[in-house]
Amino acid sequence: MQIRQVHPTDAAAVNELLDQLGYPQQDAAATAARIRTWADNPSGAAYAAEADGALLGVIAVQVLPFFERAGSWGRIVALVVTEHTRGQGIGSRLVAEAEAFAASRGCVRMEVTSSDRRQGAHEFYRRRDYTDQTGRSTRFLRDLQGQS
Repeated sequence: MQIRQVHPTDAAAVNELLDQLGYPQQDAAATAARIRTWADNPSGAAYAAEADGALLGVIAVQVLPFFERAGSWGRIVALVVTEHTRGQGIGSRLVAEAEAFAASRGCVRMEVTSSDRRQGAHEFYRRRDYTDQTGRSTRFLRDLQGQS
């Protein structure tokens, strides 16, 4: 298995992975365009785990500067491993790659959010020394589409 950058030609396989994560995608061209956007953004990276020509997982990481102090932090924006290969270390390898990317850009902390229903993912992150911040902060969202 190798870890490499995601390419626009991976769009169909990425769509299948995102579907397993609960984000159905129909348009491979739109996914390819998003992959190109990530490739052109120096503060972000997207990696794929590949074996025998098949994508087994993907991760996307974004670097953000702190406003209130010096330094930056990294945020795992997406992580998914094929259902039939989970538990084989693929997710750990992808997270390590994302953390290395963030560290190489001066990040001192990593963050990831995960749905309440993904208890297996929560255990995965705890085993990698991520601290559960439930109860310490609240996440608020606002949709900006259609706003004038």
